[in-house]
Amino acid sequence: MVSGKNSKAVRNARAAVVNKKSTPWGLIAAVLVVVLFAGAVFGYAFFRNQENSRRTEALAPFTPTAQNQDPARQIEGVEVVSFQGGQHVTPEQQVAYTHNPPMGGAHEFAWAACNGVVYPQAVRSENLVHSLEHGAVWIAYNPDQVTGDALATLRAKVEGQPYMVMSPYPGLDQPISLQSWGHQLKLTDANDIRIDQFVQALRRNQYAHPEPGASCNEMGPGNFVQDDPPAFAPPPAPDAPGAVPEAGQQPSAG
Repeated sequence: MVSGKNSKAVRNARAAVVNKKSTPWGLIAAVLVVVLFAGAVFGYAFFRNQENSRRTEALAPFTPTAQNQDPARQIEGVEVVSFQGGQHVTPEQQVAYTHNPPMGGAHEFAWAACNGVVYPQAVRSENLVHSLEHGAVWIAYNPDQVTGDALATLRAKVEGQPYMVMSPYPGLDQPISLQSWGHQLKLTDANDIRIDQFVQALRRNQYAHPEPGASCNEMGPGNFVQDDPPAFAPPPAPDAPGAVPEAGQQPSAG
């Protein structure tokens, strides 16, 4: 027979076991997840901040100033040509451009909308050259060579960005070609830092295009409609009937 004393001890031991709190593993795991997530967020933010700082530092030498009016000349591979502005043609005329894509010269009176517009189809060059005259940077690409991630990378540099425009250019001799007024840079890699350097140096650079402050907005019906732009046509040969010289129509002698 169990004595009363022993029975009481057993009951007390059982009560101690019942009353003992269990370890809150679920709560610990949840807190750990939150801490790890917060660490990942702050780590990513720090990394992005470092990346942005490095990018800003890398692009600083390509910011135009009164003392350094054309920093694009420092970019390896950039071609620079002088063009006279204000040479206009009609919608029926074509210009015999000497560069493909063109980067200056005679152009149509109506400019192509160029405030962060990405055109899915090739657009008439004569309109885009007018956009360059207004200070835009035009990213052209060979649609047979630039697709997928490379195309998305270029699109991200243009979409929604003032004085930026992008379109395919059939038959382009390199995957990518950047144009501003009188400047061109051809590249093979959408991640090439020179793309950002070119944009930094030339987009709205008041020293490098003929019409500082001119608009890049859509002109609208009767001129240039962003959602229904005039189609691309290859430039004619200089001696083709009706072709307008790149330098514009010269006044006849006499």
